[in-house]
Amino acid sequence: MIRSMHLMEGAELRTDLSPDQFREVVANGQGLLWVDIHQEPRETLEPLLRDVFGFHPLAIDDALHESHVPKVDDWGAYLYIVLHGVVNSTLTAGNELETDEIDIFAGGRYVVTLMDHPIPAVDRVWEVVQRDPRTLAQDVGHLLYRIIDETEGDYLPLLDSIDETLSRIEDEIFANPEPALLSEVFSLKRVLLRIRRGIAPQREVINKLARGDFQQFSAEDRMYFRDVYDHLVRLNDILESLRDLVGSALEIYLSVVSNRLNDVLKTLTIITTLFMPLTFIAGFFGMNFFQATDLFASWTGRLSFVTVIGLMLATPILMYTWMRRRAWV
Repeated sequence: MIRSMHLMEGAELRTDLSPDQFREVVANGQGLLWVDIHQEPRETLEPLLRDVFGFHPLAIDDALHESHVPKVDDWGAYLYIVLHGVVNSTLTAGNELETDEIDIFAGGRYVVTLMDHPIPAVDRVWEVVQRDPRTLAQDVGHLLYRIIDETEGDYLPLLDSIDETLSRIEDEIFANPEPALLSEVFSLKRVLLRIRRGIAPQREVINKLARGDFQQFSAEDRMYFRDVYDHLVRLNDILESLRDLVGSALEIYLSVVSNRLNDVLKTLTIITTLFMPLTFIAGFFGMNFFQATDLFASWTGRLSFVTVIGLMLATPILMYTWMRRRAWV
């Protein structure tokens, strides 16, 4: 899908321009053109990017055939910027993170965004510009700022979703520490690591845009990019806090499981300790190798039986009372 909009000063917003009109706008440099492309075959895109916009073959190859970490390349007449946008600002089932690469070409009077799949942040900016074309009435730097700001802003709801998931996991760990919770904790740890790998280089990209002297941007535009950079610093701080919380959740899980195991072993030890004297008594009076003589004939009488039974009942009760006083149980 290729969609476009073009605004000239004093004129109405034009949409869905043809490639020939793209070439005309690029040539005369009048107005501001935004071309958004996604889910288009490479056979269609390569001639468009090469012949109409005149992008370098290496930049086209990067955009169409390779995946990159976020970066910014200065090709003189235009900038080639790579960002990672969030497809879904909430975690999917299984705590999987959905992101997609956004390739941006920013020239003097045009912006070309290229994606494999639609990105909600870019769609929101597109709708805002359609409702209020004044964004296109400014310069390329301001439009690029709006796109980048919306893209980075989608990370905050995602981190909030992870925070809520971690809170739920901690509550469930104290209630019932099942092995499935441990798997969920490790999946969140992988998600946070992936987000960190995306945010860290994007922060460097925004820092270059805020401090670099690019001919496509004005000094005012660099001020906007500094604002986005501040947002990314805040996101990075939140991310580090969540990584600490994931580590704490893992330690809590191991601690709770260990305590429960200790309780089980403690219970089994108490049971074993209570039955040890009973085993001794039963074993001692159960050795029937010799017939009782007249001297020990009373051992097999009713009184002896009742005495032994009473002793076997009283012994564990007395031992349990003694353990309670020692605060062992």
